[in-house]
Amino acid sequence: MAETHVLFVEDDDVIREATQLALERDGFVVTAMPDGLSGLEAFRANRPDIALLDVMVPGLDGVSLCRRIRDESTVPVIMLSARADSIDVVLGLEAGADDYVTKPFDGAVLVARIRAVLRRFGHANRPAGEQGGPDDGAGQGLLSFGDLEVDTEGMEVRRGGQRVALTPTEMRLLLEFSAAPGTVLSRDKLLERVWDYGWGGDTRVVDVHVQRLRAKIGQDRIDTVRGFGYKLKA
Repeated sequence: MAETHVLFVEDDDVIREATQLALERDGFVVTAMPDGLSGLEAFRANRPDIALLDVMVPGLDGVSLCRRIRDESTVPVIMLSARADSIDVVLGLEAGADDYVTKPFDGAVLVARIRAVLRRFGHANRPAGEQGGPDDGAGQGLLSFGDLEVDTEGMEVRRGGQRVALTPTEMRLLLEFSAAPGTVLSRDKLLERVWDYGWGGDTRVVDVHVQRLRAKIGQDRIDTVRGFGYKLKA
């Protein structure tokens, strides 16, 4: 099995070195950088499998770095923040991050979140026959919802005949909706199915990703059912 290469951008020397050692003990290959500009250079040079970006790093902050990475790649990104307030969380997610972890964090928790994201991305890019159970929304061929077409085998989405570029997380989210059009899916259920959370998670992750998905497939395609969750219009 190929080793997983992690780009870790953190300006605090103690946190950077301790986290790098912890990740390496778990079998990851880690490139650790102290600022955003060197992090961007390392990303372009090494093309890691996943990026861990602290929000507050010098030179090029973590949110801006996430945007730059997302302009070039769909590689999974986890934001690290010393605060769990809405500004840090939402800005990171809106920039294209797939998840976030609040500092201080337990090393085992960080590793679990990294592996959950990697499983999710592997799922999104696997052939449909390897997806697993029916909840994956795969194996149904081409699904149409008005001008929106979802190819669950080729993992492609078209709107009005034009291909729509989705990140693997957005694709997984759309697969869940398209597998049950007209059915309300709660935020907790989406966290479980899409983010692979076996524990309670922050539902803002779901809300921001639904917002990003709407911007790509049509604002009126996904309805909000207040107090319950979201549903794809049948």
